[in-house]
Amino acid sequence: MPFTVMIVDDSKLARIVAGKAVAELQPEWTRVEAGSAAEALDILGGREVDVALVDFNMSEKDGLELAGELRVLRPTMPIAIITANIQDEIIARARAVGAAFVPKPVTADGLEAFISGATLSLRSSRA
Repeated sequence: MPFTVMIVDDSKLARIVAGKAVAELQPEWTRVEAGSAAEALDILGGREVDVALVDFNMSEKDGLELAGELRVLRPTMPIAIITANIQDEIIARARAVGAAFVPKPVTADGLEAFISGATLSLRSSRA
């Protein structure tokens, strides 16, 4: 069952790298990209998105703020915060909004547990 993953990062290169990692794990999934939190919210308003990968460090709004907004809009959506900033506080804040934590640089190995869990959750919710 194909799903749609939204990759939110203000770095085009980081979005490409994350997209390749997702494609390696789930080649049938549709990937959409957003370069900012505002663009991500616009995308979410216009199409179905099943999973979100959100960069922590973005210029206008950090990824945890965006994850909190996504959680309100889509309470059951699997969300992962992706960042090289591996601090206990950020990991704790990610968990507080129900988001997973994936370290940068994003690799298929680093994403595998999150994508597997997301797939199981999405399949069971649609069954």
